[in-house]
Amino acid sequence: MNGHKLTELLNIRYPFIQGGMARIATGTFAAQVSNAGGLGVIGSGSMEVQHLEANIRDCKALLEPGRTWAVNLMMMNPHCDDLVEVIIREKVPVVTTGAGSPAAYVSRLQEAGCQVWPVIASPLMAKRMARLGVNGLIAEGCEAGGHVGSFTTMSLLPQVIAAVDLPVVAAGGIVTGRQALAAYALGAVGFQIGTVLLAAEECPIHDNYRERVLGARLEDVVTIGRIGGTATQMLKNPMTRAYLKMEREGADWETLERFSLGGLAKAVLHGDKDNGAMMAGQSVGLVDQVRPLKDIFAGLMADMDQGLHDLLADWEAEGPWKSTDTI
Repeated sequence: MNGHKLTELLNIRYPFIQGGMARIATGTFAAQVSNAGGLGVIGSGSMEVQHLEANIRDCKALLEPGRTWAVNLMMMNPHCDDLVEVIIREKVPVVTTGAGSPAAYVSRLQEAGCQVWPVIASPLMAKRMARLGVNGLIAEGCEAGGHVGSFTTMSLLPQVIAAVDLPVVAAGGIVTGRQALAAYALGAVGFQIGTVLLAAEECPIHDNYRERVLGARLEDVVTIGRIGGTATQMLKNPMTRAYLKMEREGADWETLERFSLGGLAKAVLHGDKDNGAMMAGQSVGLVDQVRPLKDIFAGLMADMDQGLHDLLADWEAEGPWKSTDTI
């Protein structure tokens, strides 16, 4: 793990970064996550300047002294240049980035005292980001909710760690402490989580969305956009079935984007079960209860501790690999 600890690098209590979930990762929610001991992240998504400024105000108004917080910057946002100016002016301590390269902004952000942690989906992307001098990486496997790459967390994480000399956070499919422990064993310094936070009492999603998450199984998760659109993972509903049918019939990217436009808002704000994009990752079947954020974080840590204890006990127990008998 290159001697790095995420809690020390980001000055947080627990080694958890909240995913920058558009429409969900508001300034209020980010502050609540940070106050509970994780790294709260404002998901700027497709925001314009005034929206980000308002969310930062909300975050700062609720943030307890000494808490670290962040903004997630989507590089495909046409307002990126202006959003970076806001981030610098507001002295945001950490920026996570996605959907493209932050090459144009890394130096300016770091000179302003901001750490830069890109979300990457391949070892090649990891090497490119390392050459930019970023502070660390978030390796996100295809088990994650929302926009996804092609490689699993278990395959991606160790190859990213082998490729770069940077602290690497694991993301994608982590909703239990034992899953986090597996990533930790592979060399992760911490974990980015999203799907498990959909069940937090503080999470600002519609009750219909939360109920779908709590009742979902692995088989209820689908990835749309693999053929002609942008690969995105969510819960199955009439909208996803219609989207996949359009893909199979050869619809182009622009047609698919128009069809799904506003789907996330329909899910998060209005609870539209049929037409909303209810994004969730592949481990959603393990999320089955609503809890406060502080209980989620404490529970993840307790599960990690118990998992490690059980593993050590099993390892120390007499087993066939310890046998002195010869074959």
